[in-house]
Amino acid sequence: MRIVNLIENTPGVPGCSYEHGLSFYIETKKHRLLADSGATDQFLHNAGVLGIDLSTVDTMILSHGHYDHAGGIRAFSGMNPDAKIYLRASAGGEYYHLKADGEKYIGIEKEILKLGQCVFVQGDLEIDDELFLYTDVPGTRYPARGNRLLKRREAGEFVQDTFDHEQCLVISQDGKRILLSGCAHTGILNILDRYKEIFHSEPDMVISGFHLMKEGEYTQDEILNIRNIARELAEMDTVFYTGHCTGEEACGIMEEIMGEKLRVLHSGMTIL
Repeated sequence: MRIVNLIENTPGVPGCSYEHGLSFYIETKKHRLLADSGATDQFLHNAGVLGIDLSTVDTMILSHGHYDHAGGIRAFSGMNPDAKIYLRASAGGEYYHLKADGEKYIGIEKEILKLGQCVFVQGDLEIDDELFLYTDVPGTRYPARGNRLLKRREAGEFVQDTFDHEQCLVISQDGKRILLSGCAHTGILNILDRYKEIFHSEPDMVISGFHLMKEGEYTQDEILNIRNIARELAEMDTVFYTGHCTGEEACGIMEEIMGEKLRVLHSGMTIL
């Protein structure tokens, strides 16, 4: 298996761009995968720098309906019109971030929904013996505090986003399982609880943002929240790769507790 980060928030491999976005290239025995596409088409530039031919990709997975994961889809489709694109049926909703200076649309471009290669997923989906998608994450343990400002517009009104457009990818190969979640808006511990319910084990590796980033200083309660999450993750026999929406400060707090079990992502980084 091969897993390479194509773009992330922080600089990494020389020559690779970075942005507030996330994308991965993955090779398995049966597939060439693209997991998310960053906020723009810069992941295509980085793929070139890294010597990765995205025209060979057969499957793309969109983790959820936010621009920083879907912004490069149309550019990808333009150079690879045959790869299937799996996204939740609700991924095209009207999603917004309510900020002090006004509302910001953070949903995906509507033109994406018209692409013939899109596969709209309802519920869990076993693509084959390597790839499994799941959603419907229950539980509210240590929810991401930033979620409170993320809304869905319905009938002209803002309502709380429930993140039913979020899906997780599990890759199985050679007796190992790897879990990928774009931002873990439903909470990484809740996502792992659902994983354990399905697979009756812990994943060997998790690659995910934890959505702990914050503008300004963390409160003591927020720091405690981050530490509590890290303590639970540290008890697992799993290696975690994180970045993007986790934020550098939160990563630092978690590293103090998790040590080598936590690896911080950077743009262009090879994971496997």
